[in-house]
Amino acid sequence: MITLGVADVSRARAFYERLGWRGQEAEETVFFQAGGMAVVLWARHKLAGDAGIEDRDAGGFGGLALAHNVRSRVEVDGVLAEAASAGAAITQPARETFYGGYAGYFTDPDGHAWEVAYNPGFAVGPDGSITVPDFGAS
Repeated sequence: MITLGVADVSRARAFYERLGWRGQEAEETVFFQAGGMAVVLWARHKLAGDAGIEDRDAGGFGGLALAHNVRSRVEVDGVLAEAASAGAAITQPARETFYGGYAGYFTDPDGHAWEVAYNPGFAVGPDGSITVPDFGAS
């Protein structure tokens, strides 16, 4: 599971539901099934307290990016357009990458960075899961 600390759980849930995700709420926490994992929304101050970390909420880049790999360049453009329509800020329009792929970034209303990428070296399964290739193989 990946838990995102958010300023307003209802606002965050509405954003992700505009992307087509379907959440379930339990005890002021929203859970989204995302392939073989879950993305969880929880109040930022509660997450910080649970982790025993002072929430400095300094803004800016927090040193973490989530990635959503897709099967084609066309899908990258489509997901970025869908995110923008849902209220995301496009921080890096889609472009060719150094690894021969195609990717762009958006941030959600709480500033969490999401990369949307097509990487021809990573197979995407029917359920959206990826397989990390054996980088040592010739």
